[in-house]
Amino acid sequence: MSHIPAIITCLKSYSKKTFFADLSAGLTVGVVALPLAMAFAIACGSEMITPATGLVTAIVAGFVMAFFSGSRFQIGGPTGAFVVIISGIVATHGFSGLVGCTLLAGIFMILFGVFKMGALIKFIPYPVITGFTAGLAVTIFSTQIKDIFGLEIPHVVPAEFIEKWGCYFNYMDTINPWALGLTALTIICILLSKRLFPRVPSMLVGMLISTAIAIIFKLPVETIGSRFGELPTGLPSPSLPNLNWDSISSLIQPAFIIALLASIESLLSASVADGMTGTRHKPNAELIAQGAGNIASALFGGLPASGAIARTATNVKAGGKTPISGIIHAITLLLILLIAGQYAAMVPLAALAGILAIVCWNMLEVGTFCHLLRGPKPDCAVLLITFLLTVVINIVVAVEVGVVLAALLFMGRMAQISQIENLGKNLISDDEEEDPTRSRYLRQIADNIEVFDVQGPFFFGVVEQFKDIAFSSMRHEIDYVVLRMRLVPALDASGLNVLDNFLSECKKHDIKLILCGLQKQPKKSILADKPFIKELSKENICADLDHALARIEIFEAAKQATKNNKVADLQN
Repeated sequence: MSHIPAIITCLKSYSKKTFFADLSAGLTVGVVALPLAMAFAIACGSEMITPATGLVTAIVAGFVMAFFSGSRFQIGGPTGAFVVIISGIVATHGFSGLVGCTLLAGIFMILFGVFKMGALIKFIPYPVITGFTAGLAVTIFSTQIKDIFGLEIPHVVPAEFIEKWGCYFNYMDTINPWALGLTALTIICILLSKRLFPRVPSMLVGMLISTAIAIIFKLPVETIGSRFGELPTGLPSPSLPNLNWDSISSLIQPAFIIALLASIESLLSASVADGMTGTRHKPNAELIAQGAGNIASALFGGLPASGAIARTATNVKAGGKTPISGIIHAITLLLILLIAGQYAAMVPLAALAGILAIVCWNMLEVGTFCHLLRGPKPDCAVLLITFLLTVVINIVVAVEVGVVLAALLFMGRMAQISQIENLGKNLISDDEEEDPTRSRYLRQIADNIEVFDVQGPFFFGVVEQFKDIAFSSMRHEIDYVVLRMRLVPALDASGLNVLDNFLSECKKHDIKLILCGLQKQPKKSILADKPFIKELSKENICADLDHALARIEIFEAAKQATKNNKVADLQN
């Protein structure tokens, strides 16, 4: 059931009223997506990626993603998350390499969904997501400075952040005031439209007004047509990218990063829709849909795509009810391309730069960023490092380093709450945590017994702590060690290995090891380790401390009986 597309469930009770709600929402989102699809394609900074490439991606990927989606409201298409990584892939591997990456990323995402990794991807730490999202906003905005100011730069602008800004400052004497004015006009129109007419697609309004002003007054500004030529009036024919083993091996890492970013953004988008509507999406079905959409986009020569938060939210606000609205959004874009594609060449690049400036500001989430900066210092450090690495180096390094740092911080926190304590010789038995109604009494532990209380996850982060405390007991004259593990929720391979080593040390010193109070996961892991169980013996795994001490009494009785038999033999 977790892999079944939402459209199958929705069509069982589909009605005429629902269709008209989906139709209205789909038309609205299609119009909203038009300028964004072209703007994100242009932001990639390559002449091989035209506004038509963005439109093809929005049409093909948007249709397929909606059809297979695990969410009722998800809208897919090109997004800002991929702009930086796309430009890097094209610079290194060419446009054919980008298409191959998109195809491989789609395959990875389908595998994520098939192996039910939808829930796991949600565990990417929030400071990492916020850091690279804010970094992307700054990076994307920096790619638009040339079009915002209309700079006349005769060569390709450097891809590196610092070198790029150095290039901009060198050509600031070539500013085109008309381009800067159109950018400002576009931003003002978008903000006013949002405020005065919230139901009207504000970005389309800004683009149309700026385009009309540029045409009427014949402003000397660069347009889509002057840079990229005429847009096609239809979809290209599908074809498989030309891949061989050498090219595939070099594309695996960037493809995996695309798959990871697309998965994160898509599941976040679906979660936002859930929060707005009170519904629940199917994360694994959603990942399969996103993978299928990226494969389809690659076959038509499109860009990587994912669920788009802003367009999905627009779909919900416009009254969309089922994935049919997403399909209608894609059809709307196709009709616009067929009927009005030729007129898109008149759109000034400064207008699209203004649209992207608004998108970047929304991505930056200044309030959230500042709130995290006031939070715990380790999280603040992860946020800033991820942000700076995204801006200065690239998003691949930023995500990898950010996730590793967040994981290390998490392990450090888990190690802090994990404790190994020697309970000493006076032990309070029948703890209230086990049964509050039972009486508590002080029990004297024999000198030849050590009882250790292990609390918290028993994983590689606490191994050294265990060695320092528990292994030191080997120096004493003891016969029994009891590990009380009632507050250990999880045991990993490193924890099991140190238990195995501890058991070996106990054997060397002729000490009996007894475990008690095991929870489900640690007990299952220990019982699955046949060599360990053979050495330990199942009888030495006890339900609680009382049973463990009773087990020791049995050993002591057997030892005393053996001793008495030896004495009797000597007397005879």
